[in-house]
Amino acid sequence: LPSMRTPAAMIVGLVLCPCGLLLTLTGTLAPTWRKVSLVPDQPRDLVWEQGIWDICRERQSTHDRLCGQADELGYFEQVPVRVAQGLMPSSLVLTLLGLVVAALGVRCWQEEPRHLLAGVAGLVLLLSGLMSLVPASWYTHELWALPALPGSTLVVGYSLVLSYLGSCMEILGGLALALSFHHCCKE
Repeated sequence: LPSMRTPAAMIVGLVLCPCGLLLTLTGTLAPTWRKVSLVPDQPRDLVWEQGIWDICRERQSTHDRLCGQADELGYFEQVPVRVAQGLMPSSLVLTLLGLVVAALGVRCWQEEPRHLLAGVAGLVLLLSGLMSLVPASWYTHELWALPALPGSTLVVGYSLVLSYLGSCMEILGGLALALSFHHCCKE
């Protein structure tokens, strides 16, 4: 008699990967990969927030925020930013594809899960996690080399942290689903 229980590894993968997708999506869209503060000849409470799509400036004392600032230093022309602009959306699309394949492979409406399909979905989700981890890591490595006014203070932004967390969740979820190949080989 087949067991009506979904394997724990598949459940872990199906929980971690959508959470990773949400974190990576937020990290991709939010404009705070890097914060630039204490800019010379500017008010002390002015903070520039730089993402991969937008630059915002905010006065912390009044919380006045204005996005769509001009890129006067060539920030968006830098290779780590351009790579992130390409790989982060590609990773999101691949994650969605992997989740669709995982939904078809994991038992939801059938008696037995399709282990081969779930394993393939795990590999796709693992790849998508790596695709978002690469630009986040590269950007972090080049954080202080990216253009900023001399004398400014540079800090990692929350979007970059969310991208890291989302990537790691997708990698772990993909590995969990890839464990389904073990069942496929036993059959």
